[in-house]
Amino acid sequence: MTHGITIPVVQTPLDAVVRVPGSKSMTNRALVLAALAEGESSLSNVLFSDDTVYMSEALLAAGFGIESDPDALTIQIKGGLGRIVARERTRLFVGNAGTAMRFLTALLCLTHNEYELTGTARMRERPIGELLDALTTLGASVYSSEGTGCPPVVINGAGLVGGECRLAGNISSQFVSAILMAAPCARQDVTITIADRPVSLPYIRMTLSMMQAFGVDATISDDARTIMVPAGQRYRPRQYAVESDASSASYFLAAPAVAGGRVRVNGIPEESLQGDTAFASLLAKMGCQVTRSPEGIEVRAERGMLRGIEADMHDISDTFPTLAVTALFASGPTTIRNIANVRYKECDRISAVASELVKLGAGVEEFEDGLKITPPGDIMSIRPAAPIATWDDHRMAMAFSLAGLVIPGVEILDPDCTSKTWPEYFRDLAALTGGN
Repeated sequence: MTHGITIPVVQTPLDAVVRVPGSKSMTNRALVLAALAEGESSLSNVLFSDDTVYMSEALLAAGFGIESDPDALTIQIKGGLGRIVARERTRLFVGNAGTAMRFLTALLCLTHNEYELTGTARMRERPIGELLDALTTLGASVYSSEGTGCPPVVINGAGLVGGECRLAGNISSQFVSAILMAAPCARQDVTITIADRPVSLPYIRMTLSMMQAFGVDATISDDARTIMVPAGQRYRPRQYAVESDASSASYFLAAPAVAGGRVRVNGIPEESLQGDTAFASLLAKMGCQVTRSPEGIEVRAERGMLRGIEADMHDISDTFPTLAVTALFASGPTTIRNIANVRYKECDRISAVASELVKLGAGVEEFEDGLKITPPGDIMSIRPAAPIATWDDHRMAMAFSLAGLVIPGVEILDPDCTSKTWPEYFRDLAALTGGN
């Protein structure tokens, strides 16, 4: 039987200064870039979670030198493709870690070995065909072993020739980032043409900035539809500090919006590489007071003073569940659009969020690319119709825990699913609220 955790209602306004774990997105990108650099790199403030552990263990199994210290939040990497020795096919399991699956698919094309990349049942339903087609265009030998356009993926490593490839851009920015990070190691220049407005564009810009930090330059057009990476560049090893995770910060930044009070999340600089820092601006639009400083981001709010908004979350879709739950406590409807890509995440997040919001008394209209959420008339009188199902999705568990700060009896099923990105989330949530 699936176990659950009931969230205690807070009795007084929040007042806390906290730090969230390191960024998953930056950790997994840094692991790839350091693995491709000739020499030893040191990563600090690393996130140790299911997704990043799958990535580091796969790199280790592929032949890269990895030494992890979870207590110190550091990883030492002895990188370079010259470390990889010929062997028979190696099978790598990455669970439901989308970044690991996509980034490794491109990276391992650069070796001269054969690999099979696989994962959980849900991972084997997540589309990757567009990435495989683009890599094939660039000279790779890579294919979906079951012919579904989804994992498992077989990679016959023979390096990348280079040239031009085309991506739709409307499913996952990780396809673009995967090719970008591998591109400098191709024998010729690589040009990526993106047909549509790139989904989650800030993550592509993050990739480009981190590539530059490791010594590689690329050029991106003004409309972000064409990116060119010159051949002949080499990543350089370095010490690299990972920022605290802006996607994870969204839960603690939204907590005072829901329950009232003040929370400051440290470790996210004003000039952060993470696009999800824009989530705080949506809270400001709802009526919160938001302050950014070199230390981090602070949100102040008075309970019951939120207003509904219309939000295009195309660029920050990972924070969609957080805003959806926050919308329960607004004075009017909130409409969230342009996030069709989240149907291909750990679960179909649009349908999953809609299903659980209804249990909390919301009126929900579902669109192909989003939701309209009408809060219940009297949120304080709500009693959950049933426990909140998390759909084996960490972001569902963390987002819906916020409702329990105000609504009595909110039970989150399968709370351990947060191990994907934040294993100690519920312990840290208890510390944030101070048990009040």
